[in-house]
Amino acid sequence: MRHLYECPMRWADLDLLGHVNNVVFVDYLQEARVDMLRTHVPDGRAERLVGRPGEGIVVVRHLVEYLNPLSFRFGPVKIECWVTELKAASFTMAYEIFDEDENGVRTTYARASTVLTPYTFTTERPRRLTDAERQALGRFLEPATPAAELWSEPREVAGGRYQLHVRFSDVDAYGHVNNVKYFEYFQEARVQLLDSLGREMPQEGGAGVVVARTEVGYRRPIHVRAQPYQVRTWVSQVGNRSAVVDAEITDEGTLLSRSRVVLVFFDPATQRSVDPPPEVRARMLAMLGE
Repeated sequence: MRHLYECPMRWADLDLLGHVNNVVFVDYLQEARVDMLRTHVPDGRAERLVGRPGEGIVVVRHLVEYLNPLSFRFGPVKIECWVTELKAASFTMAYEIFDEDENGVRTTYARASTVLTPYTFTTERPRRLTDAERQALGRFLEPATPAAELWSEPREVAGGRYQLHVRFSDVDAYGHVNNVKYFEYFQEARVQLLDSLGREMPQEGGAGVVVARTEVGYRRPIHVRAQPYQVRTWVSQVGNRSAVVDAEITDEGTLLSRSRVVLVFFDPATQRSVDPPPEVRARMLAMLGE
């Protein structure tokens, strides 16, 4: 069984192209996930997953593939979500963000998956799923093959160091930075890296670069504090019309989170991918030592 959620849209969700910003999609997924648990498990079998005091779920990994631009309208966008894998101490959810016309023809804007684990916040430790939780989540189970994790070794490049200052509003009720905020942190660091490539570099979310795929892995919680965390960002692959940008957040050498983003060079007028400016491609290849 799949849960259907109708997600309202906000003007603030849009980027300079008039499309929903890639970071906001993760907000939509979170809303759909919580709605699924609260709507279909009201009898207490999974109340700890929904958020009983001291209990909840934490995100271990997000993977989002962006298929079509989503523009603003006053009506909601539809999100289907379901479970693809149940393990002893984690479960994986899948999502599809879409519209469907009166003839049943579907336009899909994004597909995503999330690995989650039950968590006891008082002890700061994950725990196993209970039989009741497995039964509740099993109602939504459609088994699928998990996507492989791909991470590159960090590189030291010009413009690749970013000082991350956590804001008080970034923190959830348990004192941890909300998983969605990590996407914003990596975006901020990525924009700085791209800006260092020069004036010829098209701007993400504006004119010339769009995000095609985002993967974020979570290792340790991030908390609000006065001193900044360290973000290191680098180009790991360069294609004909795309590039892969990897990043990691660390604290005195301890890995907290990492990400991989596929960027596509894009012409807003034709809505098609294009070759990057030669100067930009050359600088990206130089980051790879090529």
